[in-house]
Amino acid sequence: MVLEPTLLLNESTIQSLLTMHDFNHLVNETFKGFGEGTVINPKKLSLDLGETGNYPYYQGFMNAMPAYIGFQDVAGQKWVGGFLGERKEAGLPYITGMIMLINPHLGTFISVLEGAYISNMRTGAQAACAIQYLFRKPTITIGLYGAGMQARKTVEAISDLMDIETLYVWNHRRSTAERFKEDMQKFVTGDIIVTEDGQEATQAEVLITLTPAQEPIIKTEWVKPGTVVFPMGSFQEIEDSLILKADKIIVDHVSQALTRGALKQLNAEGKITEEHIYTTLGELSLSDKPLDTLTNDITICIPIGTGAMDVACAYEAYQRAKAKGLGTPFDFTC
Repeated sequence: MVLEPTLLLNESTIQSLLTMHDFNHLVNETFKGFGEGTVINPKKLSLDLGETGNYPYYQGFMNAMPAYIGFQDVAGQKWVGGFLGERKEAGLPYITGMIMLINPHLGTFISVLEGAYISNMRTGAQAACAIQYLFRKPTITIGLYGAGMQARKTVEAISDLMDIETLYVWNHRRSTAERFKEDMQKFVTGDIIVTEDGQEATQAEVLITLTPAQEPIIKTEWVKPGTVVFPMGSFQEIEDSLILKADKIIVDHVSQALTRGALKQLNAEGKITEEHIYTTLGELSLSDKPLDTLTNDITICIPIGTGAMDVACAYEAYQRAKAKGLGTPFDFTC
């Protein structure tokens, strides 16, 4: 048997191969795989490199995120993290990552890909697909907290699936939000409103937090019935009382969502457990109907991110690169 060398793919090559529409399609198919039980996805394993202020004080973290994708018959892992400190001083983006794909029959590494771009794109796509599952309608209003790269990709992904009638955006640095408004208007059919006060953004149907905040930025009393809140950061962006008040909690991955991000502390205290999870996005993906009672409920939706999304998108990029003769073959066995 002649084994092919591992194909190395950089960011620019991946960008040339996959559009946001492709990412939305692949994320949707992966959610369906979760719902059907054909995707295997252990919860992510984290390495604290000072993110929480502890030794070794590098203000960073790395996550190992393995998965098997049944509809593609591929396995892989994303090794991804975020760093401030020296990385920020060097002018490098916050997110860093690589994705490794293997042939699950042989255990051979078929491709290694730059992972930060795929991470940002699929983060946007998973929020967009979740909104589509919940509402099943052509228009939406969004309140966005954060104006970084993942916020940009989230708006782009949502606009691929539905019209954004109004987008409220709040950011701790207003100048960043103003640049965001200028750059992102092409993706929004209505107005983009930069808010000084985070409360103004809660007029929207959907609230999305994409920040590194370690203190709540959305107050419980701001959120009215009929609102869906997406706390998508890895920290505590909403108050615990809002989670406890919610009528429905929906997640992408039950065990992972309970031990990271918004639910972590409440789960550790025994106040939120698996019994409090209403359903998963994988289950919702298998229906073509909107979620009942959204207009009367406060809903918390947490697509905290799974390696399966990254592996599925990376494999599609690998297949297209291979077909076009792109990428750099490398033989690790020599």
